[in-house]
Order: sequence, then C-alpha cells, then structure tokens
Amino acid sequence: MQDGADYRVLILSNGHGEDAIGAELVRRLPAGITAEAYPTIGSGAAYQGVCPIVGPRAVLPSEGSRVHRGSLRADLRGGAIGRLVAGLRFLRTLRNRHDDIVVVGDSLGIIALWLAGHREVLFLDVYKTGFGRPYGWLEQRLVLRTARHVFSRSPELAAVLNRAGGAASCHGNVMLDTVPRGNFDASAHRSSPHAVTLLPGSRGDAPENFALFAAALRLLPAAQRPDVFLALAGTLDPETLASATGLTFAAGGTGDGLGSLEDEDLLIHLVRGRALGNLLEASDAALALSGTAAIQAMGSGVPVIGFRGATERHSRFEAESALFGPGRIAVAPTPEALAGSLSHLLSDPEDRARRAAIGRERVGGTGTLEAVLGVLEHRRRQRSARASASA
Repeated sequence: MQDGADYRVLILSNGHGEDAIGAELVRRLPAGITAEAYPTIGSGAAYQGVCPIVGPRAVLPSEGSRVHRGSLRADLRGGAIGRLVAGLRFLRTLRNRHDDIVVVGDSLGIIALWLAGHREVLFLDVYKTGFGRPYGWLEQRLVLRTARHVFSRSPELAAVLNRAGGAASCHGNVMLDTVPRGNFDASAHRSSPHAVTLLPGSRGDAPENFALFAAALRLLPAAQRPDVFLALAGTLDPETLASATGLTFAAGGTGDGLGSLEDEDLLIHLVRGRALGNLLEASDAALALSGTAAIQAMGSGVPVIGFRGATERHSRFEAESALFGPGRIAVAPTPEALAGSLSHLLSDPEDRARRAAIGRERVGGTGTLEAVLGVLEHRRRQRSARASASA
C-alpha cells in the first residue's frame, strides 16, 4: 500500500439488501477514501455507477437470504460449493491490496475471509437481531478472530461480544440509514383519510402475497378504503401482479410512479421501490412480508401487518416477532385476517400511535453508517500521520 495514495476499502456483501447498504456506505465515503465492492451473490446492481465491482459472483436460489426454509440445501444443489471455492481463491488474491475490508451481511462473509487469511476487518452485522438464536460457539470465535470491530443491531449482542473479548458497538439499525427516497409525491395521489403501503416481497412468492393483500383490501367497507401504494421491487413485473389479482395494469406516472393496478373496485398506485421512503412518510400502515422493507417501515413509525411466508423459517419469524413486539401484527395468511387487523388499525389512531412508537424503539434508529465512516476516517488519518512521521 502506498502511503500517499487514497485509503482503499473493500466492501464485501452477500445479498441484494446488503449490496444496497454497501452502496450507500460508498456514496458517503469522505475524500481520500476509495472503495471497490465484492458482491458475492447476485449481480451487484446496487453498486453500478457507484464504485468498481470486483470478484466472481454466485447466482444462488436463495439470493443470499436465510429467512426461508431449505435455502441452504437449495444453494448447495445450485452449486454453492463450487462458487464458494472460486470466491475463496479470489479473496486470497486480495491480501494486502486494501487498507480495510468492511463486511456487510451475516457471518458467512466473516467465515470466508477467515478461510482466505484476512484478519482485522470491520463487520457490519445486519442479520443478528439480539433476539432468538445468538452466535454459536464456533461462529462467535471466528467473528472475534476475524473482525477488529463489530457493528451490531442490538446493545445486548454487542455486550455479548465485548464480554468475550471482542470490540463491538451498537449505533442503531443500519437499515434505517438506507431507507430509499426517490422522486414521487405520494400526497398528490391522496384522496382518502388514510393510506397503506403494500410490501409483498421481492422473491417468487410475491405475486401470491400481493393477491392476498388485494383480496383483503376488497373486504374493507367502502367508507374505510385507504389510498393504496405498492412499492415495486425491481424484480417484479406489474403484468404478473395484474394476472395474480385480475386487476388491469395501467402504465403511466411521473418520476418513480409507474401507473396503477385497478378495476372498478380497487385502485393501487405502483411506485418504484427506490421511493419507499416517500410512501412510508404518507402511510398509516403497511401490509408486508418479512424483509428489509418491512423493518424500514416499522423503524419509520409505520405499523406493519404481516404473516409468515410459505417458505419462511418458523424460528426466524418467531425471533423477529419477539424483537418487533406490537410494532408488527402477525396474522394468519388469509384475506379475512389481514382485513380485520387493518380495519382495526385504521379506525384506532391511539393504537396506531402506540404501535408506531414501539416499532421505532424496537427496530432502532439511524447512526450506524456514520459510525462506520468515522472508524474508516480515523484509520485513514492514522495512516497519514504515520506517513508524515516517517517522511
């Protein structure tokens, strides 16, 4: 590493949501720090136009998510072992190429770096919540041996690592640092007293989830119908959603507006997912599956009504329910259950406010990215000081 050169950082992330967090971190890097990104799973599209992308990327059935049952088995059948070997070979070639490595994701990235001989990395753990299953014994040892500092989602989890001899801290929930805001004026599409945002997910079961949401909305009395917005993930096709519900896709809109899905009884405004923050600011509630967007909704003070997806692991859902508490209303996956909870929530402003406050508290606030940036800038200044002292 040349002392006079920029401080070079590698961002290693393992999934779509993690890529988005890593890309936002790169966007905020101060002068004098440059980055490359190694998105280990998927296309790494979030980094396009943000920083150079390096390394072999795996296309796996799970898309990096461990929320769903059987995801690991499916990945193994899909060639995960071969892709892991290729990734480890690449990581070994990167030794001493960067001043710092930031891992964004779960401990799989840490394990890969340990196997490749990297140490003293920064670990931004977006997976462990502090509720449910903690670090396993071996997992914790590898984290402590590989990471010089861990940014945890909960003070309790950070305390566990600190008691074990590590260095960890909690500055909030990084997902709240990265709520996307785009070009869409939700207020211009409001005509009802209340508004609801739909978050059906981004994977294969999204059309089925959306159909349940639409059926639930039809059960609401006409006088209670809210304005409805759908945050469309980039992987979803409006025509597919239309087919799943019998609605008609009417293309149009400006900015991040994409048009609507509608019939004589229902109107749902379609908006690109990158304007999620715009929708949440205008919404009283959200119908949502587990995932980053649902967490961002609760952390933004929007109560969520949802159910466990058909392939979602029961243990993960229960652990999240313990974390979110009343911030998320868990119901059976039926239109009647969804409609009943939504009707109650829209008609009871005091309960909405109570759940909104709990959701904000349980999810955690902003500040994690700034903490990571502070550590990187401190390290950059330390290197510059050493270079000046030896000149």
